[in-house]
Amino acid sequence: MELKFFKKSLPTLIFLIVVSAITIPVFYHLLKVDNRLKIYNPVDVNPRLVDESMLHIQKNHTIANFKLINQNGKIITNDDYKDKIYIADFFFTRCQTICIAMAYNMSELQAYYKNDEDIMFLSHSVTPVIDSVSVLREYADRKGVIDGKWNVTTGPKKHIYELARKSYFAVTDEGDGDENDFIHTEQFVLVDKEKRIRGYYDGTEKKDMEKLKKDIVLLKEEYASK
Repeated sequence: MELKFFKKSLPTLIFLIVVSAITIPVFYHLLKVDNRLKIYNPVDVNPRLVDESMLHIQKNHTIANFKLINQNGKIITNDDYKDKIYIADFFFTRCQTICIAMAYNMSELQAYYKNDEDIMFLSHSVTPVIDSVSVLREYADRKGVIDGKWNVTTGPKKHIYELARKSYFAVTDEGDGDENDFIHTEQFVLVDKEKRIRGYYDGTEKKDMEKLKKDIVLLKEEYASK
């Protein structure tokens, strides 16, 4: 009786084992995929931060090539961030509001990732005429910027404006084009090794900095699994 029952149950048992062997890895894979960070495109961002010409783009957005000047007068391009994960922001040295907290939190992140060669930082001045190389050098010294790890940059206003509005989506467009028309946000922008935006974080909030660290772990896991 027991033997007959076992014989009848054996095909069912084998079926369940086979199904489990297939479905469990698939389920695990789906969980891993769901755990991946979002890839941001212009349609995913507040339209006020996006150049009108970019509003229709739904996929494949990447940071444009750039050519900036850092705190040491060195030309900084995409090549300096090749195969790096980096955090970008927009600021100006005379800012006495959100920039103070942003600079402090960026400094904290720099210290946290000091020995991690995968992680770099990039700050763009929204008042490039005022923020000359010498001004940036003094600012970098005050904020504890590590050369080669964190580039604090200036450059032609038009170029920085286009990066802000067409690449990072971190500046609103107001006024008639004078030096005060860059209304930058508090956002830190997480960029991956393929120059894609993977996250936005309030650079004045500690809880967002903790979220950023967790997201960098996920991003590094994503690269490790490739």
